[in-house]
Amino acid sequence: MAAAAVPLRALRRLCRVLLFLSQFYILSGGGSLNLEQSQPLAQSIKDPGPTRTFTVVPRAAESTDIPPYVMKCPSNGLCSKLPADCVECKTNFSCVYGKPVTFDCTVKPSVTCVDQDFKSQKNFIINMTCRFCWQLPETDYECSNSTSCMTVSCPRQRYMANCTVRDHIHCLGNRTFPKMLYCNWTGGYKWSTALALSITLGGFGADRFYLGQWREGLGKLFSFGGLGIWTLIDVLLIGVGYVGPADGSLYI
Repeated sequence: MAAAAVPLRALRRLCRVLLFLSQFYILSGGGSLNLEQSQPLAQSIKDPGPTRTFTVVPRAAESTDIPPYVMKCPSNGLCSKLPADCVECKTNFSCVYGKPVTFDCTVKPSVTCVDQDFKSQKNFIINMTCRFCWQLPETDYECSNSTSCMTVSCPRQRYMANCTVRDHIHCLGNRTFPKMLYCNWTGGYKWSTALALSITLGGFGADRFYLGQWREGLGKLFSFGGLGIWTLIDVLLIGVGYVGPADGSLYI
């Protein structure tokens, strides 16, 4: 057994010597070589080199928006019949008021129209009367209505309205303009109903109650129509239209 243990110890010593020599070799020369060889690889990984930048230029979006005035312009209609919002005219403000005048007009973009021979046309002439938009007849424009003014009053009340010229009417100046108008609106009260109530049940104040005049109605009710005198007076006042609805509106 002692003889077999001697070679085993020698083998262990040899392994230790070989391990020491290998570590010394790595630390002295071989390790630095491997380190130097690994550094370029590490650098190549860490340093990607000069980078290139690319600028992405977005494509111009194609405009698909339709102008709002196109909805008012009939396609392939007569150019002379187009609404005023569909054309651009070279107006002459030095024309004589009330006299016929012609203006050179051009259709706006995205508007198509034809002439009398059904041929496509861009430039045309419009015949009109020389006058400003606010000088047009009342049938040629529309105005806003007011329900806050009294129609039955002396003197008759007016209100400031905003008026707009109708589409197919051509005129000079702004197509939207302010104008003082008489109060002219109705709350649904009928003159015939008010007069009938005044004649039949006026002594009980039914006519005043119908018109929304509660205080006068109660006064007539408890005074039996002012002993008949108030009843007769109301018949006359309602008959001539002097007494109207309490909200200030007109009869229908």
